[in-house]
Parts: sequence; C-alpha cells; structure tokens
Amino acid sequence: MPKQLKLEVKKLKTIPKFKNEESERQFWESPENDATDYFEVSKMVVANFSNLKPSTTSISLRLSDSLLEGIRQQANKLDVPYQSLMKIWLTEKLGESLRS
Repeated sequence: MPKQLKLEVKKLKTIPKFKNEESERQFWESPENDATDYFEVSKMVVANFSNLKPSTTSISLRLSDSLLEGIRQQANKLDVPYQSLMKIWLTEKLGESLRS
C-alpha cells in the first residue's frame, strides 16, 4: 500500500491593525515580516491598475536661455534627460531644506 502524502497546510498569520499608513509601510518593509505568512500564495492574482491617473503635474517654468543651456549640458554629461536632472536636483534641494 503506497504511503499517502500529507500536504502541509500553512496557518496564516493575522494582519495587524495599523495606526496610519506610515506604520503599515514600516511593517511590510521590515525584513522580519514575510508577506507569504499573511496571504495564501496559491490564491494570489495579478493586479491591473489601468485606470490610475498619473501622479505628476505639468508646470510652466521660465528660465533664462543660459541657465537652461547649462542644465542641458550637465544633463548630457550625465547622460540623462535634462528634465529628469532638474527633478533630481529639485528633490535633493527640497530634502536638504527639510532637514535643516
């Protein structure tokens, strides 16, 4: 008579209640927590968020020709689009300002 295989049934942990989005983010990003302990992996499905709106806003910004040319030259040296470089610089400067 062949031995019967016992399928191991994993008992799922209960997802804790979170005070705010930040505490939830810290919980899920912690290396101590494994999402597979909280969800049945075999029942997971791929999510499609096709109706999400872009989280960016277009603005108009007037710059001197020489300033824009300097930014473009620096972007070329770094091999990045100049608008991306401007966003990086603005983000860095905002971070510095918030820390001080």
